Amino acid sequence: MAFASKSSAGPMADINVTPLVDVMLVLLIIFMVTAPTLSYPIEIDLPQKSLNPPPQTKEPPEPIRLRIDASGQVYWNEAAQPIAALRGLMEAEVQRDPTNQPTLEIDTDPNADYGVLAKVLASAKNAGMVKIGFVQE
Repeated sequence: MAFASKSSAGPMADINVTPLVDVMLVLLIIFMVTAPTLSYPIEIDLPQKSLNPPPQTKEPPEPIRLRIDASGQVYWNEAAQPIAALRGLMEAEVQRDPTNQPTLEIDTDPNADYGVLAKVLASAKNAGMVKIGFVQE
């Protein structure tokens, strides 16, 4: 038995396994809860390796420099533009050559409103622009 009697003269040599069982049960419950969440696949579109890259026959067009200042004013290649006109300008650039689009380089002031940037990015997505970059100083 696990209880020492008065007749035994030496120390008790049995190991108390109750804390070990408690820890193992807690770990079992944790693994049972977290295992189903690890089995959901996450779809990611990664670029695939190409053995024969397409030849670069066309020179890439000049990038479009779009700047957003602290007041929320948007500048398209240093010309002030209203936000509503951006989608039309972007669609015109995409329609010019859909396979060789210019890069949209967005430069924002650190104090600019995020809502303006969100509208610019939504306009670019809706216009079909695929080359979008952010300028960092």
